[in-house]
Amino acid sequence: MTAAGGRPRRPGPRPAGRRGPARAVTLALAAVALAAAAAGCAAVPAQHQPSHGPSHGPSHGPSSGPAAPRRAAGARTLSQSQAGAKSAAACDPAASSLAPSGPPQVTAGSFVAKVKARGYLIAGVDQSTYHFGYLNPLDGQIEGFDIDMVRAVAQAIFGNPGRVQYKAITDAERIPDVLGGSVDIVAHTMTITCDRLRQVDFSSVYFDAHQRVLVPDDSRATAGLSALGGQKVCATEGSDSVTTIEDYPTHPRVVQVPYWTDCLVLLQQDQVAAVSTDDTILYGLAAQDPFTKVVGPELTAEPYGLAISKQHPDFVRFVNAVLAQERADGSWTASYHHWVGPQDAAPPPARYAS
Repeated sequence: MTAAGGRPRRPGPRPAGRRGPARAVTLALAAVALAAAAAGCAAVPAQHQPSHGPSHGPSHGPSSGPAAPRRAAGARTLSQSQAGAKSAAACDPAASSLAPSGPPQVTAGSFVAKVKARGYLIAGVDQSTYHFGYLNPLDGQIEGFDIDMVRAVAQAIFGNPGRVQYKAITDAERIPDVLGGSVDIVAHTMTITCDRLRQVDFSSVYFDAHQRVLVPDDSRATAGLSALGGQKVCATEGSDSVTTIEDYPTHPRVVQVPYWTDCLVLLQQDQVAAVSTDDTILYGLAAQDPFTKVVGPELTAEPYGLAISKQHPDFVRFVNAVLAQERADGSWTASYHHWVGPQDAAPPPARYAS
């Protein structure tokens, strides 16, 4: 059976065909992961969930209050951050953060002291990006490289890496949640860009990624976006990957969805020709579906940072002190080898604006 244009149809969820049974299993696993991510209802382990009353919805955390106050708080923060818009427009994303003042210390009156008094850190994370922020269906733990960074911050504050309350959020919710104050920090494969620096602060770069393309293993679009002119390419709402796809000279047609696992399902069902985002995310999708491959050149540089409100510069410096320790004591390398790959890798060197 062939599709329009003569390309043999990929088996998708159908049992017939060379890869049918294995494909069906892969689709079932992806559907489970997608359902967990979309619902956000899986239990967070007890050690990550301090007792404070019932949780509400996907946040795994305390209710953040009525929507109107959150929007008002976000608007105030955004207004304050606009004062730095001019300098942000000419920024260097890889050297835009505040230098640590020394080792991570909880000082009286600081935002970190308030977090410590509360008893837990609230982190906005992904739970559908394999290897970086992923809800393990076997034990209900959210785990990955990004999660290790959050746990290191909690260790520095509380002496206990488990004092974290995770709020599962989409790409599009990352900045609004920081602006509204419903999270203390976001660890969500989030690229530092000059546009984003107008609204939130970031830690120093803790991971370097690059945008590429994921296609079915029988696709002829091995050159990436340059071979996908006019075809549907999937990316998540709120990701900077969307802009790269929209602006590409061959004019692919971008399809936007909430989660990267949504993109994987659309690819498996032949509803899009490709997925394009950071290679870190694409390799995680490829690990979940062996009938896909990462192709094409590196399209963009994607330096990852931990997002923090501009109202808390002391917290930015504290987090950068934690990341400096992670680089120096081998913790970053150990996490990289565990989640990302066994190949030699070194953490990005810390560069600061001040």
